[in-house]
Amino acid sequence: MKNFIQRAITGIIFVAVLIGCIIGGPLSFGALFCLISALATAEFCHLMNQQEGVQVNRNICVLGSVALFLCFFFYGMNPAETGIFIPYLAILIYLFISELYLKKQNPINNWAYAMFSQLYVALPFALLNVLAFQSIGTESISQYLFILPLSIFIFNWVNDTGAYCTGMLLGKHPLFKRISPKKSWEGSIGGCVFSIAAAFALAHFFPILSTAAWVGLGITVVIFGTWGDLAESLMKRQLGIKDSGNILPGHGGMLDRFDSAIMAIPAAVVYLYVLTLC
Repeated sequence: MKNFIQRAITGIIFVAVLIGCIIGGPLSFGALFCLISALATAEFCHLMNQQEGVQVNRNICVLGSVALFLCFFFYGMNPAETGIFIPYLAILIYLFISELYLKKQNPINNWAYAMFSQLYVALPFALLNVLAFQSIGTESISQYLFILPLSIFIFNWVNDTGAYCTGMLLGKHPLFKRISPKKSWEGSIGGCVFSIAAAFALAHFFPILSTAAWVGLGITVVIFGTWGDLAESLMKRQLGIKDSGNILPGHGGMLDRFDSAIMAIPAAVVYLYVLTLC
């Protein structure tokens, strides 16, 4: 009972802060996800450094993660400023060159995990800016649209809730028994149905996309969010851990809370880009 109350309070605060900062405008949005990106990257590097023969430079990886988010953030606000990515490129170059002089046990492992921290953690959070900032006309002017980045989390929350309820009632066939035996096909289908209902609600209140486009976005987030969840479960099984961290009481670490979003965000960006081509 105590754990349930702790989990509920943490969850309510977490959702309130996330929604509040996203709808609060560009500055609160940017500050929140800079912090989340930094914490998630630090958590990832800490986990990797527990493995034999791995000594990733956690501080530089965190710096790179924040720099990448800020590059996308400022580029979103001012698309004419293309040189904004140069500092991040300098950080990547440093991560490679520094291994020549540090004389660590396995520099190849360090390179691989350092780059993976940027690809797996930093890039998805940075891509939230692609959803948040939309160009107006042909001029290099952007407007901040909170609903697109927020919708990723709404779809994930609705999918998780729907999948849990449906799975508890009807779940019989394992979705991916080798990695996550508690997930069922029935739960996943139920979560998808709930997310489609949420898409209709978003289309009604935020007609920046057509109803069909909102439904497609919801399905995209559900499918890739599920894969993101499974990918993190596979990583934790490989590492022999239950939670990626303990920063959120009752909920584990940052990677535990954002595992679905980490894969859903890039997929949503691709989906919306394809829409513009059609």
